Amino acid sequence: MADWDVIVIGAGAAGLLAATRGAERGRRVLLLEKNRKPGVKILMSGGTRCNLTQATDRRGITEAFGPQGKFLHSALAALGPDDLIALVEAEGVPTKVESTGKVFPVSNRAADVLSALLARLRRSGAELSTAEPVLNVTRNHGAEDTSGFEVTTSQRTLRAAKVILTSGGQSYPGCGTTGDGYAWATQLRHSIVRPRPALVPVTVRADWAKSLRGIAVPDVVVSLWEMPPADMSSSTRALESRRGALLFAHFGLSGPAVMDISRGVTSHSRPRSLVLVCDFLPRESQSALRDALLAGKRSVGKKRSSTLLAERLPKRLADTLTLRAGIALDQRVAELSRNQIESLIGTLKSTAFPVTGTMGFKKAEVTAGGVDLAEVDSRTMQSKLAAGLYLAGEILDLDGPIGGYNFQSAFSTGWLAAESV
Repeated sequence: MADWDVIVIGAGAAGLLAATRGAERGRRVLLLEKNRKPGVKILMSGGTRCNLTQATDRRGITEAFGPQGKFLHSALAALGPDDLIALVEAEGVPTKVESTGKVFPVSNRAADVLSALLARLRRSGAELSTAEPVLNVTRNHGAEDTSGFEVTTSQRTLRAAKVILTSGGQSYPGCGTTGDGYAWATQLRHSIVRPRPALVPVTVRADWAKSLRGIAVPDVVVSLWEMPPADMSSSTRALESRRGALLFAHFGLSGPAVMDISRGVTSHSRPRSLVLVCDFLPRESQSALRDALLAGKRSVGKKRSSTLLAERLPKRLADTLTLRAGIALDQRVAELSRNQIESLIGTLKSTAFPVTGTMGFKKAEVTAGGVDLAEVDSRTMQSKLAAGLYLAGEILDLDGPIGGYNFQSAFSTGWLAAESV
């Protein structure tokens, strides 16, 4: 007889809910975690505030994942965004919705979310074992598919009728997510779509921008191109485009808009051939800016050009872009030539940053790639290749945009897996 009905491997978002729900359904569940404490990544997420989901419905979540979203239909039917919020609030952790649609605990403490999940886990009767890394997952002595699994840890060998693999991807390896589960899934006949960083800051070659470190711009359109738009025909389109906040850093660019578009960088065969093009004033068209500058020549002609821009952008950024456009900081608006006005508009609307790469898995919020979705039954999260094996969370080839979507995916797939064991 198996030691356990279900062994869940990895006590992150997916694993905590999988173990909890499995035990609530009367299964004998063991949750194994390699770290000394569970939920390390939860504690780090959202700047230690934990953006646990997005204020939308099930359809909004699936659409955000693009073509991969259809895989989530059953998982979200089992546990949608409202269900997740209700689950956390039932444990005494009220939530709030910010202007971006991100859902956070009112306390702004990720620790409160983790405490809520652990409280329900304890009540469920599931057993949690921490500081016990898994070394291997195999079929019981290579027997038939119906015989269950052997799970070898640093301390013992366990037997389980079923296994839910929630060991995560490779993002934030300092949290313990070092891609261990890929090897176990491969041994059980699964194929792995090449893992790569997603939601990660992008490194650029632009020494002039280093002085802008720490400056945040709340509304920027960031586009990804294979070469500067000026070198392209008018029919050429950006590979991807995102709108949101941008943050200048010593290595390059970060912030939601950049991190959302980073997947296009890490999936490209020649990332150093790419450029990020920033429109720093997306609310104003080129013609509207031109009209404003020409009107300014008449109405505020004595004002410095950089001062006029500083009404729209952070002052250091306004000064830098003015200089990049070939205009002296003390040059008056009335003195701007037509060519200078066009240069300034071009700089504001399409400054290009040559890409050199990304900050890699160590700074990536999620992993793109993982276990091929075609090999997993989306109605149950059970492997199509190894009966009794279930997969949930970031180990799957399933990644969405910034804003709580990936946590929702992890919670929902973990919950559905437990509903199915």
